[in-house]
Amino acid sequence: MLLTEKLLKKARIKTAQRRVVMASLYLGTGQLEQELVDCMEEALQHSKENRHSDLKISILLDYTRGSRGQINSRTMLLPLLQRFTSQMRVSLYHTPDLRGLLRLLVPQRFNETIGVQHIKVYLFDDSVIISGANLSDSYFTNRQDRYVLLENCREVADFFSNLVEAVGDVSLQLQPDDSVTVLEGMVHPYKGNRQDFSAVARKRIMEVVNTARMRQQLQQHRPEESEDEGEDGGEEDTWVFPLIQMKPLGIRVDEQVTQRLLTDAEPDSTVFLTSGYFNLTRAYVRLVLGAGASYRILTASPEVNGFFGAKGVAGAIPAAYVHIARQFYNQVRQLGQEERVHLHEYHRPQWTFHAKGLWYYLQGQDRPCLTLIGSPNFGYRSVHRDLEAQIAIVTESEELQSQLQEEQETLYRRSTEVSGSTFERPDRYVKLWVKLVTPLIKNFF
Repeated sequence: MLLTEKLLKKARIKTAQRRVVMASLYLGTGQLEQELVDCMEEALQHSKENRHSDLKISILLDYTRGSRGQINSRTMLLPLLQRFTSQMRVSLYHTPDLRGLLRLLVPQRFNETIGVQHIKVYLFDDSVIISGANLSDSYFTNRQDRYVLLENCREVADFFSNLVEAVGDVSLQLQPDDSVTVLEGMVHPYKGNRQDFSAVARKRIMEVVNTARMRQQLQQHRPEESEDEGEDGGEEDTWVFPLIQMKPLGIRVDEQVTQRLLTDAEPDSTVFLTSGYFNLTRAYVRLVLGAGASYRILTASPEVNGFFGAKGVAGAIPAAYVHIARQFYNQVRQLGQEERVHLHEYHRPQWTFHAKGLWYYLQGQDRPCLTLIGSPNFGYRSVHRDLEAQIAIVTESEELQSQLQEEQETLYRRSTEVSGSTFERPDRYVKLWVKLVTPLIKNFF
């Protein structure tokens, strides 16, 4: 079931009985975010008063983004942590790559470019929302993103709950006095040895992955006991595969699956791929340009880029993405691939574009049989720097395929196809210094 932003989290928090698990880059500090915190407080208070309820709330955020400014994600959550210490856990992931002199020199506004916790998972008992959206007001109002709700899907919910717990275990733990600590036996992410931290973190997270694999293998040998069959005991028609990417910790599941998908995409099939920040890795570009499948790639036009109008150097980032898109388009033309690879720009007044994902159409089919949805942008940061998670949904259900088709078409309906003349327009002009700097900084955004 596809979900719009207006149906998201508040009602789910209020009705949760056992667990609320939220992983995001950060929690915003506006009124809508405060209402979300108030819902958590109400749910925890109700649980405290109800002897038959034992609600636990676990929140995983990025340390650098969640600590920015005097009022930040941490200050938003501290009152809850102080009042419901035994029921609340707030973990702040800190990349092991931001350490030493680099940590001292990089300004607070830019330190998240080194690497962040980028997973977006919102889980309520046995239902889970996988998204590319953060816990911020713009995502509830005028920021285009994607969401999918897996309703009463315990196995997937357990996996992501365990994954967030594992990442939380290797993260810094927020305390009621706003200090942070590491769990006993864990290596400090930036004070401890880099290799030791990565080894410990990888081991802890891969325990979750390997346990899920083992459980799945056991179920395959005992299909009559599978909990995933429909209520009528019929055959399954939809499969969900969690994919995680944590290159700083040596985990590359999502990258490997995505590369395999792009490699095996059949001639005359069609791949729709979207990214709010178009900056494909060299490997992905090579696969797209060398494949037999048709590609329609959707990215943000400059005016709906999340950095449009930003102050200082950040204000030039939309132009840098224009430069990257033009280089890609020129490659397509030089290779004579214009009939097979098409680039589109998303337009929507007063909105920003943050949707990412993929839809796969088999040859001769008018509905997709597969989609990828989650946090990765298919760029360098998603593959090499950040912690990412998404799911692959493979379905034979015509109803679900139609929903996925409608979602994809709705996004592309607000787009225009890029041509050579697009980059000649005045609003696509890229200053020389941006062109010179982009190759040096493109791996950081």
